[in-house]
Amino acid sequence: MPKINSRAVADGEVALKGKPISASRSEMAEVVLPAETNQLGKLLGGHVMHLVDIAAAMAASRHANSYVVTASVDYIDFRNPINVGEIVILKSQVNRVFRTSMEVGVKVFSENALTGERKHTTTAYVTFVAIDSTTREPKVVAPLILKTTEEKRRWREAGERRKVRLAMRFKKQRSRD
Repeated sequence: MPKINSRAVADGEVALKGKPISASRSEMAEVVLPAETNQLGKLLGGHVMHLVDIAAAMAASRHANSYVVTASVDYIDFRNPINVGEIVILKSQVNRVFRTSMEVGVKVFSENALTGERKHTTTAYVTFVAIDSTTREPKVVAPLILKTTEEKRRWREAGERRKVRLAMRFKKQRSRD
C-alpha cells in the first residue's frame, strides 16, 4: 500500500510538495433571508447546494492554488431545516487528492442568532478538478499531508467514495453505448 501522504509521480511530472489539510480549511457564514426560503420559512435546498459548491470550491482552490471546477457531487444529505433569520455556517476541507482532482467534504450548520444553538444540517462531498490558468487544462495537485487519525479516516473514506463514483460513471458510459 502506498504511503498516505504521497503519490506516485508519472513520467514528465514534477513532484509537488505536500500540503496539510489545514491549509485548505474554509468557513463561510450568512444570514438566511426571506428571499432564500420556501413558503414555510426554510432555506431552499437548492440554495444550500449553491452555498456548498462555493464553500467546497474555496477549500479546493486553496489547496491547489489554482482555479477549480466542480466535477461531481457524490452525496448531499439534508438532516435538519435552516430557518429564516438563522445563520448558516459552512465548513469545508480537502479530504483526499487524486492526480488532478480533489474530494472536498462540507458540513453545514444552522445557528440560532438569539440562543446560539447550533445544529448540523447538511453534509456533502464534492469533487473538483484543478485547472491550469494558462492552458485551461487539468493540472496536477499537491498531495495531502495527513496528521490526525480523523484526517486518515476521511482520506480512506474518500477513496471508497471514488471507487463507487468511477464505477457509476463506467456503468453509465456502457449503458449509452
